[in-house]
Amino acid sequence: MESNTATLSLGPPISKEVKGENEAHIFDFELMQKEKKVPEEFKWPSESLVETSEEELDVPLIDLRAIKGDEVAMAAAAELVREACMKHGFFQVTNHGVDPNLITAAFQEFESIFKLPLSKKLSAKRNLLGYSGAHSERYASRLPWKETFSIPYKHMTESHSQVIDFIKSTLGEDHHLTGLVYEKYSEAMKGLSVNILELLGISLGVDGSHYEKYFEDAESLMRLSFYPPCIDSNLVFGTGPHCDPSSLTILFQDQVGGLQVFVDNKWLAVRPRPDTFVINIGDTFMALSNGIYKSCLHRVLVNKEMERKSLAFFVNLKEDKTVRPPENIFGKEQARSYPDFKYSEFCEFVTKHYRPDSQTLEVFVSWLRSKPSNN
Repeated sequence: MESNTATLSLGPPISKEVKGENEAHIFDFELMQKEKKVPEEFKWPSESLVETSEEELDVPLIDLRAIKGDEVAMAAAAELVREACMKHGFFQVTNHGVDPNLITAAFQEFESIFKLPLSKKLSAKRNLLGYSGAHSERYASRLPWKETFSIPYKHMTESHSQVIDFIKSTLGEDHHLTGLVYEKYSEAMKGLSVNILELLGISLGVDGSHYEKYFEDAESLMRLSFYPPCIDSNLVFGTGPHCDPSSLTILFQDQVGGLQVFVDNKWLAVRPRPDTFVINIGDTFMALSNGIYKSCLHRVLVNKEMERKSLAFFVNLKEDKTVRPPENIFGKEQARSYPDFKYSEFCEFVTKHYRPDSQTLEVFVSWLRSKPSNN
């Protein structure tokens, strides 16, 4: 492997790997670890396995408690966020108001899901929700070395038990406590997202409530990711290089590390910090900022000896929402970088036609313009 490589290979531009329904292979991570052999489906081409730089990503740390109600502190924080998001789209937040005991409980509940027998986990598959082993229901090669459990969460609903109901419907009535923990965690992420959206609005020179209102009926997704150790960790990725199709990702990672961002032609680590959330801009918010804020390529390495856990809350628009940036970013009209589109169209593209990478939004726009008009 070579570091500081000028060209980063991500595979075919239009994904030939997106699979139809009911084509998933079954991978038993416990068995694969015992056999100490990595199946070919998980291996990445050597040109993609670019070594990590020894540098860390310069990520601003925003104290949300300090800026609350303080216009001067808010303006200073907005400037830091603006600089980071125009360059790579990542920043971190602390003093966020999320109960640390709730975060601990959310990580403890990983055991109640990922340590279940494989047959039980497989019974918890619900299309693209619930359990997934290496996303093998979606892709045929370059699979991620991880197991995930994805939970839908509507920000505007009369239900106070939507997550509990989902967990019990997939894992059984005996998982009520697991559902309760993740219900509370999702509610906390909804509250945190409001504060982040306000900060992003101010950083773009628009009304602080603009994006908060835009996302008030959001339909988000919480994903638990469990990365088992891998004996040949230099051949695989926990998550391969990609950009998030979502609007925002609110991530809490454990202290094992492994998250890296591709900036200035180098892979730079995002060092885990205790009681700190990592925020990153996704493709949809890049469109909502008219391309000013960047959705940056990132990946997750696998540890050879230790398992890794992370909790990601993907803030997504309601599917019927039109993706359109505000008219006056930074107080002036801007030439449009992307056409208006329905979020449902983008969802269709990334779930059925394209494996997310650094060019997802641009290729989507070309695909959208090539579709026959309904008019």
